[in-house]
Amino acid sequence: MVMDLAVELIQATVQLEQPLGDGTRTVGTGFLISAPGPDGQPRTVLITANHVFQKMPGANARIGYRISNPDGSWTYSPQPLKIRDGDGHELWTHHPNRDVAAITIKAPPEFAKAALPEGYLANDDTFDRYQINAGDEMMALGFPRGLSANAAGFPILRSGRVASYPLGPAKIYPTFLLDFSVFPGNSGGPVFVSRKLAAGPVTKASDPPAADPDIGFIAGLLTQQVELNNERLEIGIVTQAKYIRETIGLMGNPLAPSTVADAAPVAGAKTATAEEAARD
Repeated sequence: MVMDLAVELIQATVQLEQPLGDGTRTVGTGFLISAPGPDGQPRTVLITANHVFQKMPGANARIGYRISNPDGSWTYSPQPLKIRDGDGHELWTHHPNRDVAAITIKAPPEFAKAALPEGYLANDDTFDRYQINAGDEMMALGFPRGLSANAAGFPILRSGRVASYPLGPAKIYPTFLLDFSVFPGNSGGPVFVSRKLAAGPVTKASDPPAADPDIGFIAGLLTQQVELNNERLEIGIVTQAKYIRETIGLMGNPLAPSTVADAAPVAGAKTATAEEAARD
């Protein structure tokens, strides 16, 4: 049976929230990745946008677990998630240059099984191997304005077209644009390609064989929306999965190398970019 990455990621995507005490709440999206720790032991890592946690002033957030019932129904069961210690210090790891955060969590066993292996995060050559380019469709999961798909707390699945070119290398182009409406609460959600090619990706003789090329991959996470003069342009900014990988690496080794975009500036040349107009 071929795994449907969309369904698997729906299972692994959670709502993150923190009540602010005045009847309102801060809401974001996160998703679970299974990545062994420095000691090789299994570890469940929650990925989200760094600004999602930064906008939560309290020590404890809530993570929206879902529990499967024997009758086929689901129960929404949010649980506390400690994000700061008693002195207010951050307990999560964030990338030094990009809007990505990661934190180790102890999820209920049935929920920890939903975490996607780290191998599903795109590498530098993934877009080329799958022939992904401007105009291709990607899917995104999230909780726009704190809304879920149903009372069980599942995320809302939407899609959009890749709206920028080129897509790589990520070192030079750390983000790309997706043509779809972004709302508060979407930040931190996974953006992915599911079952892109029935025949599998283009491979070279030196490439290792793909276990199941029809599954797809996680391209990155949604980090911002684009606004200009207070007008929403219906465009989302996606941070490349490369920076998720680097953030996970920093969890076990703060000295692990991280990437700084190194596109050389051209004297006298200037263009307004969507990223410069972005809003969280």
